[in-house]
Amino acid sequence: MGDDLGDDWWEHDDKADPSEAEEEEEVEEKRPVEKTQMKAEKRKRQPDKAAKVKKKKSSEQQKDPVIAQTKETDDQKPKKKRKRKKKTITDVLASSELKPGSPADLQDLVTQYFSDKRSVIELEELKLADSSFLSSNDLTHTLSSYLKQVCPKWAKIQKQHSESGSVVILMVCSSALRAIELIKQVTAFKGEAKAVKLFAKHIKMEEQVKLLRKGVAHIGVGTPGRIAALIEKEGLNLRALRYVVMDWNWRDQKLRRMVDIPEIKLDLMKLLDSGIFSACKEEKVKIGLF
Repeated sequence: MGDDLGDDWWEHDDKADPSEAEEEEEVEEKRPVEKTQMKAEKRKRQPDKAAKVKKKKSSEQQKDPVIAQTKETDDQKPKKKRKRKKKTITDVLASSELKPGSPADLQDLVTQYFSDKRSVIELEELKLADSSFLSSNDLTHTLSSYLKQVCPKWAKIQKQHSESGSVVILMVCSSALRAIELIKQVTAFKGEAKAVKLFAKHIKMEEQVKLLRKGVAHIGVGTPGRIAALIEKEGLNLRALRYVVMDWNWRDQKLRRMVDIPEIKLDLMKLLDSGIFSACKEEKVKIGLF
């Protein structure tokens, strides 16, 4: 094979045309330069993105400045909004001035409660005269000083009372704990009179009925639900009753009065409708708001 090509076949490549080699070198040198120039030209052709955005905004403002402004404000708004905390009854009462209850407050409450349950004529019958009310507590009295004011002849009245199954003074409050507090507070007023607990907590109704029938009790302190149940079961009668004192102005930890609690208000309306309203109409019983 070497003979066919000749002895100087390898020498032929070394003696290649030098101009061709120089041209190849020039092409290789030009290639990176051309690439750089093409990139530069491409960059020049592409407009600045920021300029595009500005141009778009300016065109939108020219077309409709209101829409453009709205879009800007929408962009500035946070995505998530914090929900406003709803005001509770405690917040409302804490910021308002606490006023003592009055007979008009009780009358309004009764009318509001029975408005969809009674006819117009029956609602008129539920309205009590001013003479059916004792003077209200002006928030300066203790329980004993208030009772001494509204019942100045208590010593005589308690001696005359001798009927079992009935009390002379009925005090109505919102809970068993509050009833125990009121029994302690009434000590300075009651003297030798007997006060009984009339609430449901830890005390069976049968035990209360036996206690009321067994001896003479002068003052009953309890919740409207249990008192109404005792009247219904005839464990407690209203024959000797002369005063109904509501713990109207006292407020719990949430600043709620007795009538601000729906279930207590319902029981109170049932109690008043169980014979106390009619006794007030006959001027046998008077109501006081402590």
